Amino acid sequence: MARHIDVPVLLVAAVSSGQGKTTVTAALARKLARRGQRVRVFKCGPDFIDPMLLERASGAPVKSLDLWMVGAEHCRSQLARAAQEADVILIEGVMGLYDGTPSSADLARAFGFPVMAVIDASAMAQTAGALVHGLRDYGPVEMAGVIANRVASPTHAAMVAASLRDIPLFATMPRQSRSMPERHLGLVLPGEVNDLDAMLDELAEQLAFDEAAWSSLRGTRIEVPPAAPAPAAALRGKTIAIARDAAFAFLYPANLETLRELGATLQFFSPLADEPVPDGADAVYLPGGYPELHAQTLARAERWRASIRAAHAADLPIVAECGGMMALADTLTDQKGESWAMAGLLPGRIVMQARLAGLGSQGLATPHGTLRGHTFHYSRLETALAPAAHTVKHPSGAAGEALYRAGSLTASYFHAYFPSNPAAAAALFLPAAV
Repeated sequence: MARHIDVPVLLVAAVSSGQGKTTVTAALARKLARRGQRVRVFKCGPDFIDPMLLERASGAPVKSLDLWMVGAEHCRSQLARAAQEADVILIEGVMGLYDGTPSSADLARAFGFPVMAVIDASAMAQTAGALVHGLRDYGPVEMAGVIANRVASPTHAAMVAASLRDIPLFATMPRQSRSMPERHLGLVLPGEVNDLDAMLDELAEQLAFDEAAWSSLRGTRIEVPPAAPAPAAALRGKTIAIARDAAFAFLYPANLETLRELGATLQFFSPLADEPVPDGADAVYLPGGYPELHAQTLARAERWRASIRAAHAADLPIVAECGGMMALADTLTDQKGESWAMAGLLPGRIVMQARLAGLGSQGLATPHGTLRGHTFHYSRLETALAPAAHTVKHPSGAAGEALYRAGSLTASYFHAYFPSNPAAAAALFLPAAV
């Protein structure tokens, strides 16, 4: 007989980006945590930065849910694990409720999650009802209620509440006097905000609950699937050196879990601190991040650059994703037009640009099947090196990001989600890379 757990779950969604989903989800998570509740938060779709903020707000790791990249079964197992240790589960949606293939609405319907709509009420009153009813009925989805953001006064809140008719107004938030600073890839990293915890506490205090509506929130039945078989320990006995600092911060926590499940020992180091690739490493993993913001520091990090060149000369497998690849080109030209010498393992130059250069879900065909992931970048690589392969965009099937090989280096703008195909992920870190 299938085992299940009932726990309140809310998918926090909106009509579009910019309505305040991340702010509201963070405020809600912090408010509930301060009340002594065990809160687990997920992020819908591929994202690295929002989960860092939500982890800080909730006090627990934040993982990804996505019906295509993560897959329904892995989503289910992650939800079941969270349900066993949580009083409430929050899921921040991506873009608008129905945007994307699959969308946040698809995820809500697949698992029976009620939706909590965040609306920016700053420039509307009664029209809020039309907007929210449209969000509910278009899919349709189950609409648990509404959190109205940037509400001007109690009178304004009352007009919004009346317009919702049969949909409860769960909470309101006033216009925030300050917000998290942003840059080209989204919010700044939480570690760069000195008083972040004070900001989160302030947001939690500003979130005004309807206690009766909150107490009426129903539980969602989460099935606990049978334990999945552990992946073959293809990396047993291998030590993988992983760059981890402000320049290389874009890394799925699930990728690290998968590498450990595959038997690898993980050792972290900081190129920004001019730390070399650790002695004894069998492979190197350079995830994405913001090397363009730290190009001058990386250019002066002689020990780091010498060590990655030595690792490459020794034929250690090196996997470089997006920002990791950028740090291995000959040069990197930043947003100010200044050019900096990088490690020089990948011939060519990286140039930052104002326009988005790549965005969306993609998959890489391998001998082990498709390795899924995504891309999101504002730079381009100018190189004479011919691509060894290309990813495939989802769902269009068009050619996506180029994948380059230079000796033992595998480099691409593609961010792989390792749990989507552990065998393919393992092969990247072995001498005979896929």
